[in-house]
Amino acid sequence: MRLAIFDVDGTLVDSQAAIVGAMEAAFAAQGLPVPSRAAILSIVGLSLDHAMLRLVPEASADTRARLVDGYKQAYQAERLVQGAAHSPLFPGAREVLEQLHAQPDTLLAVATGKSRRGLDALIEAHGLERFFISRQVADDHPSKPHPSMIFSALADAGAEAAEAVMIGDTSFDMEMARAAGVAGLGVGWGYHPVTVLEPVARRVVQRFDDLPPALDALWRDRT
Repeated sequence: MRLAIFDVDGTLVDSQAAIVGAMEAAFAAQGLPVPSRAAILSIVGLSLDHAMLRLVPEASADTRARLVDGYKQAYQAERLVQGAAHSPLFPGAREVLEQLHAQPDTLLAVATGKSRRGLDALIEAHGLERFFISRQVADDHPSKPHPSMIFSALADAGAEAAEAVMIGDTSFDMEMARAAGVAGLGVGWGYHPVTVLEPVARRVVQRFDDLPPALDALWRDRT
């Protein structure tokens, strides 16, 4: 058995415009200076409470809670207006998911900092319901890089750590993989620079086309 666990934002979908826009709206509603685009993208993948703590560590807990609520409201409002265009799939993503899903010994899962409502809406918008045997979200787990999401995905799939690979665009994904004892495969088209990924990932790929052979190589090394 092989288990491929995907991050979502910055890995499967390009949601940076949606994320930055929702953050700008949340901070503006509280009358706070908006963090830079680079700062916002640096926290993608973390649960929202952890993300706000990194962005405004000096703010009170109440202020950060209002920022979280404002972000959720702004993000959902734009998603309802734009549909699938709100967070488009990266080129090649659907084709690779189809390829992996067609392999009888390969299972797919998701481990994301998104809420369940947000993930389910995104999967429905893109017609991805049939692909993932396990969907792990921020509602049910500590924030990345805690390994809880991966442990639950392994349990759902009936897989061992040696049979799994975590695929993501951030150091949080790779550190979570390491903490869970699974291989980490970084992708270079997301929100953390490759120079940040390389020290913590087993491999880094630059195109979706490169992902299946890289997964095969990691599985050969681990099993």
